[in-house]
Amino acid sequence: MREDDIPAVQVIERQSQMTPWSAQTYRREIQNRQACRYVVARADTRPPNGTPPQPDYPLLLRMLQRLGLIGPSPDQRALIVGYGGIWLNETSGHITTIAVAPPHRRRGVGELILNALIDGAYELNAQYLSLEVRVSNLTAQRLYLKYGFRPVGQRAHYYIDNQEDALVMWTDPITTTSYKERLRELRRQLYERLRQQADQVVADNPSSGPSVG
Repeated sequence: MREDDIPAVQVIERQSQMTPWSAQTYRREIQNRQACRYVVARADTRPPNGTPPQPDYPLLLRMLQRLGLIGPSPDQRALIVGYGGIWLNETSGHITTIAVAPPHRRRGVGELILNALIDGAYELNAQYLSLEVRVSNLTAQRLYLKYGFRPVGQRAHYYIDNQEDALVMWTDPITTTSYKERLRELRRQLYERLRQQADQVVADNPSSGPSVG
């Protein structure tokens, strides 16, 4: 995430019915590279290409480029469709926010952003991952469970917009061989899902595919 991305991020935030952060809060977070990582997901209509990336870090930029969803340089940036953030809290990479624009939900974008934040946790040398999620948000909870999060408690009236409780979730250590193997397999599955979706876009819109000359 860059400073000039903040207005688009705040639009998605309002669409997601969250209590919005100020632009200054985002500026402060993205400038704190010692403890924070904030990312955006972008999408455009270029066709997929390339082969699956190797399962090392970082993931988000490489995966999107291989699928043709973003260009190879910041000068070719496309529409922001989601964002997320993580900050280091002692040994925990605490996920502060993940949101996806309504037209792009249920397409794997949120899962892709989660993976980018896990990359950020490794960069920050975090040992665990943690987060809070609305008790009513079962879709998000299922995603987090898949990535090794488990409920450890509840915070009453955590969300100030409607006083909803938050479910507190933590992972076991993310530095173990078993977790990294699990993550590698989940990323392989996610890549295949995104590749199939991108292929379908091209099949449905032949004119968007590569020209042959």
